[in-house]
Amino acid sequence: MRVPLYLALFLTLAAPAQTLRGVVVSQERLASEAGAQVLREGGTAVDATVATAFALAVVHPAAGNLGGGGFLLSRPTSGQALFLDFRETAPAAAHPRMWLKEDGTYDEARHHESLAAVGVPGTVAGLRTAWKRAGRLPWARLLRPAIRLARGGFVLSENQAASLEKQLPEFRKHPPTLAQFSRGGEPLKAGDRLVQRDLARTLERLAKDWTDFYRGATTRLILRDMQAGGGLLRAADLRAYRPRWREPLRGSYRGVEVLAAPPPSSGGQVLIEALNVLEGYDLKAAGAASATTVHLASEALRRAFADRAQFLGDPGFNGDLPLVRLLSKEHAASLRATIRPDHASASAPDRFTWPADRPDTTHLSVLDRKGNAVSLTYTLEDSYGLKRIVPGAGFLLNNELGDFNAGPGLTDATGLIGTAPNLAQPGKRPLSSMCPVILVQGGKVLLVSGSPGGRTIPSTVLNTVLNAVDFGMEARSTVDAPRFHHQWLPDRIQVEADLPAATQAALKAMGYALKDVKKQGCAQVILVRDGQVEGAADIRRWPDSAAVVE
Repeated sequence: MRVPLYLALFLTLAAPAQTLRGVVVSQERLASEAGAQVLREGGTAVDATVATAFALAVVHPAAGNLGGGGFLLSRPTSGQALFLDFRETAPAAAHPRMWLKEDGTYDEARHHESLAAVGVPGTVAGLRTAWKRAGRLPWARLLRPAIRLARGGFVLSENQAASLEKQLPEFRKHPPTLAQFSRGGEPLKAGDRLVQRDLARTLERLAKDWTDFYRGATTRLILRDMQAGGGLLRAADLRAYRPRWREPLRGSYRGVEVLAAPPPSSGGQVLIEALNVLEGYDLKAAGAASATTVHLASEALRRAFADRAQFLGDPGFNGDLPLVRLLSKEHAASLRATIRPDHASASAPDRFTWPADRPDTTHLSVLDRKGNAVSLTYTLEDSYGLKRIVPGAGFLLNNELGDFNAGPGLTDATGLIGTAPNLAQPGKRPLSSMCPVILVQGGKVLLVSGSPGGRTIPSTVLNTVLNAVDFGMEARSTVDAPRFHHQWLPDRIQVEADLPAATQAALKAMGYALKDVKKQGCAQVILVRDGQVEGAADIRRWPDSAAVVE
């Protein structure tokens, strides 16, 4: 029987890649191919990560970027695990009340839709710093696929074309963006070729000298746009930017080592704290997607997110964060004692105690043939960031400062947070939910995972960890299983539509409010069992995701 072309393509994208060789999993097949080719040429996992990330800046403009920032978690086969923070920073003009109007009310548009929301981009410096530490192939070689895809263009898939068309009303507000991502103001269609010549010229400059982004021709283009549009970034802000190496957070779950992101990401804290709470329950006996498992995991997430709001922010501005206590098994036990086995707790914006009874990001996972693993998540904040191309430079600006809290004391039941640790200050890095994670068992990588999705990211990653560790799923099922999310406020569980109806009914009977969503996250997973490597790309939200072997 002949398989229809559309079905053959779906199976190619959806089927896990099983191999003893290296594998790259990302949200775009062309980007995954760029990284896999680097592995074939003898590049390291970090080399492949750099090539994939730059290619994503071309073929996945919704989140792949030069104008954003993120986090890279690396676990080499020899030596210590490494964590690189290339999160954006606030400019010198930032201050805690910068999102409030003169009358003290919150200005959501300024917070998320203005040039004031643009943080100093960290992606270029971050990728360069990672390459200097663990790269092998020439820097210019790693940018070659991105330059080729930008200069010569690439054929848009149905998914890519639909994504761009959806953003046209926003793109029309900024003519350079509209010019780059449309055909004279008309939507591009599947099969059209997207050529980005300004972006190609920027990438060519960066291939010769990466500092051009922070003190060269690209800098001048950024600053000209800032001056024209009332933005806050200045030359000194760009010159001062530095990525930071940090110690990854370390935890354990049922004998498996967990390596995760430290602050200014909250992803690792939420994930490890929730896992510590859940370690006290027999989830395997309860079953995947059962009401018991979803209830217990939601209560663990509720408490971890409350701790996130109360305590977490940029460690450079908050003294000693209480991470040792928050990630301890003792703290988990005290939280576990407040969870009722058959009823929902209640969240409230005016308390963090428990009585005893957005957004768009992209993730890529890489494993090379020597077992070196990289988990990288980076973002522009919202989908397509500020929807504003830097004229002449061809890349989109982030609106990452929208991750700072709204203003002092503005925490409310809708999910607006106003706690002090994450208020804006000059040079500060806004708190993130990104959660690149690597699990290690018996000294070898078991799982590499991560996802986009704003505050849902730690929950999505938690789902993949539980599926792999507690329920023994293979990579494809680990990615495809229905997901759920709780973030303290608003007080509800977000559930994917395919979570069993019986489970949803039981959760409502326990006192939960449910919010149904079609899709949550877009996890890119590598799973290693018995020496067999599986890469599974998540196609629930982005059908172009692909796992490619070297």
